[in-house]
Amino acid sequence: MRAARYYGTEDIRVEEIEEPKCGKGQIKVKPAFVGICGTDLHEFLGGPAFVPQTPHPVTQEKIPITLGHEFSGTVTEIGPDVTSIKIGQCVAVQPTIFDGTCGACKRGLQNVCYNGGFVGLSGWGGGLSDACVIPADYALPIPDNIPLDVAALVEPLSVGWHAVSQSPLKADSDILILGGGPIGIAVILALRARGCGTIIVSEPSAQRQKFDKHFGADVVLDPREDDVVKRARELTGGEGVDIVFDCAGVAVGLAAACQAIKVKGTVVNVAIWEKAVPFQPNDLVRREGSYVACLGYLKQDFKDVIKALADGHIKPADMITSKVPLERVVEDGIRELIKNKEKHVKVLVEI
Repeated sequence: MRAARYYGTEDIRVEEIEEPKCGKGQIKVKPAFVGICGTDLHEFLGGPAFVPQTPHPVTQEKIPITLGHEFSGTVTEIGPDVTSIKIGQCVAVQPTIFDGTCGACKRGLQNVCYNGGFVGLSGWGGGLSDACVIPADYALPIPDNIPLDVAALVEPLSVGWHAVSQSPLKADSDILILGGGPIGIAVILALRARGCGTIIVSEPSAQRQKFDKHFGADVVLDPREDDVVKRARELTGGEGVDIVFDCAGVAVGLAAACQAIKVKGTVVNVAIWEKAVPFQPNDLVRREGSYVACLGYLKQDFKDVIKALADGHIKPADMITSKVPLERVVEDGIRELIKNKEKHVKVLVEI
């Protein structure tokens, strides 16, 4: 079968490999659509980072690894003891790999498992292939009114949903989102589905600013021209916002986030940081503010997103800005996103 495999920096190869066999407690999924994630771009440009160079503690796999962790597909085979999934069902895959035995897992926090990873980054195959064998409970059935291309967005949408779940959101909470790319948009959509006050987004890209407005931002600021902290206060009666979601992960944004909240406000870090940055805790101390970190998602986030999609409370189809075939994943997918990131939200690979 075909698979896009990661060998190292700027070395992803679409090649023929043996199709995996389906065993006890497992299902085989034929991927339909796979989103290209910022993590994939980081691995391509400067990795390996998430991709293991020594055997992963759970999967026991290392480079070369089949990529693709944002994907939907159809179940083509089930293990002999699997009753929760049927052949022919359309599913979204929650790719969280966890050991099930560590302290975090015992508390139901598989997203921060001490030995965690992701299908499509850490082993057990990935969406960028003709077949992927995964534990049966990694697949969540998709209702008939959710097309498979939209179902591939469940994973990034769940990142935004989980971030909002980590915040003290109320119906009248005023929000500032730093970074209006795919994850920032996922936060906007989660907020609109759940209800909030004013949504302000800080995003330098003119094209992404348009996307942010389209998906529900009330005000979009350009941090190159606008004083984001000053404008956030002006737009909220002088006090500041209740919650900041930092989806950018840059030093100037961290400072702005801590200064833009009102007294007792909360900064939620959604970004993955590339390096250490200076931090002034007194910006939070003076406000008795809170700083909350979040990582990935839990199964409940996937379930909530799927329900919101089925009920029409989230309408993300316009996030899909391009579809490319597996054979062109590097040229028309990854390199296109690197060169023209601003004009895209989500590029899908059609398997």
